[in-house]
Amino acid sequence: MADNPGARTPRSDDHGSGGADGEPRRALAVALVPQIDELTRRVVADIHAHSGTYASGAPVSRVDLWEICRDNLLRALEDFGGLPSSGGDFEYAARETGRRRAEQNVPLDTVLQAYRRGGRVMWQVMAEHLRATRAGGAGRGQDPVGVGAGDRDTELDMAGAVWETIDRYSLVMAESYRLTQLEMQGRQDTRRVALFEALLDGRGDDPAVAAAASAALGVPVHDRYVVVVAAQDPAAPPNPAPVLDDHGIWSFWRPRSGRYAGIVRLAAGESGVLLDLLRHRTGATAGVSPEFDRLAQAGRALRLAEQALRTLPAGSGEAAALDDRLAEVLLVGRPEIAERIVTTRLGAVLDTAAERDALLSTLRVWLDNGCSAARAAELLYCHRNTVLNRIGRIAELTGRSAESGEARLGWALALRALPLLGADGEPEPMEDYVGQDLQHPPGDEHAGESVDDDRRRRGGRRPALRSSET
Repeated sequence: MADNPGARTPRSDDHGSGGADGEPRRALAVALVPQIDELTRRVVADIHAHSGTYASGAPVSRVDLWEICRDNLLRALEDFGGLPSSGGDFEYAARETGRRRAEQNVPLDTVLQAYRRGGRVMWQVMAEHLRATRAGGAGRGQDPVGVGAGDRDTELDMAGAVWETIDRYSLVMAESYRLTQLEMQGRQDTRRVALFEALLDGRGDDPAVAAAASAALGVPVHDRYVVVVAAQDPAAPPNPAPVLDDHGIWSFWRPRSGRYAGIVRLAAGESGVLLDLLRHRTGATAGVSPEFDRLAQAGRALRLAEQALRTLPAGSGEAAALDDRLAEVLLVGRPEIAERIVTTRLGAVLDTAAERDALLSTLRVWLDNGCSAARAAELLYCHRNTVLNRIGRIAELTGRSAESGEARLGWALALRALPLLGADGEPEPMEDYVGQDLQHPPGDEHAGESVDDDRRRRGGRRPALRSSET
């Protein structure tokens, strides 16, 4: 491309305006420049006749097309004839065409076709002029444009020069078009990310923000959505979007505080599909919010998805919906209470090293199957009496009746709390997933203490639990 105003890109066959073929080009260009408006009219009419996009007048109006065609044709004629540019850089019009049509979302192929149509009409007009001048000159024994009646080689050279000029301008236009598209995409991506972050920050309550986010993301303001927060596990892909997209599920994701947060649009019945894909196709450890029907609710949904994620072991590759982890959410928010529930409800069972694993596994299966000894026996591949004996042993160790609803609730909560405790029996700090103090919720007088500070305040006391293998 020419970088300086008035500079003309050299052509391999351009021997200068004084060369054998340079003077006919100059003479032809000088003769046609005064007819630029008529040439423009013919080109615009031809483009309208062969392109429904341009003929519709939207997004390219007739005035817009006229102005851009006139500018391109004038510069092409001046460039072809070696004339000084009347408007600076010869290729400016081509670059401006590419920029403007990209911003108007006119397909590039349509613009290139218009260039070819313009070049065709331009050569038709040149050929008509050459024939007319040859005919007039022959009657007077003269050749005004320097092309003899029998000199077809020079005419063919001029035709080649015309199409070389059109091709070069087409390339310049296409390059400008693609660069503009990249710039527009960058701006759109920046805007999309900013509005996505605004939704997650809770600013979607402003109708203008919600509407702008809806337009930028290309989804309705009202629909079925969930927010997913996925830990950036080394073994899992960093962004679940491609997996979901392969299954026709729309989503938009961005890294956020060491995790990936995404809004996922669901069709009816797709919640289970989403969890299955997260578990088995991405390997990501992820928490999923309850469904919501307005983009404005994304900020609240993010907090709920984070709560679900906190209940999952780091790097486990598990995915869980908040509604399936409500007890764990309550326990993980109060780790000292969770520790106390384990100690008071199952502490004696945990102290029985020889029986511990069998008792805990039996208790879990028994509770999960409606406290049915027969069903638990089937699943554990043992006799029904074995299940009853183990449940009786747990009741004996804990001093609680297996028939008591309160005892069953306490055992169930203790089993849920066990995975939330560290391998050394210490409640797990939750900073792995969320950069905030979860040992002490807002309002706690010890909020802001580190785990070590908390331990020192309690006199170095460690929990009685020794392990959480089960």
